[in-house]
Amino acid sequence: MSTSAQVLGLFISWALLLVVLMEASRCYFLIKGRIRSNEFKPDNSNLPPFMQRLARAHANCIEGLPVFGGLLILALVTDQTEITDALAPWFLLARVAQSSIHVASLSVVAVNARFATFVVQVGIALYWAWALVLS
Repeated sequence: MSTSAQVLGLFISWALLLVVLMEASRCYFLIKGRIRSNEFKPDNSNLPPFMQRLARAHANCIEGLPVFGGLLILALVTDQTEITDALAPWFLLARVAQSSIHVASLSVVAVNARFATFVVQVGIALYWAWALVLS
């Protein structure tokens, strides 16, 4: 399996882990009787700030999947993973860092760090898109 395929699988798994954490936390609130099952809002806005950040971090992964995942899939189906393999682990590292920072804090430093990790991902994606289309 190529590095690009592994990173795509790990990227999807990271999004899955975030949703599992979110749903496990929601189950905790149900069991403790802090909220009823029909009171959950998609963005967790009626739950503690940590839960809201977790929901947003998960949504960020899902929003990025068509672009970032799509480029990895394009490389895989066109047998051009030599373009994506070298930077794929760096993309994944930046994505995991972005999500982790998002869940941890909304301080100015954290938001700036989170933005920096997103810029890394976009830069990698721009390179991939350019290289995949031109080759």
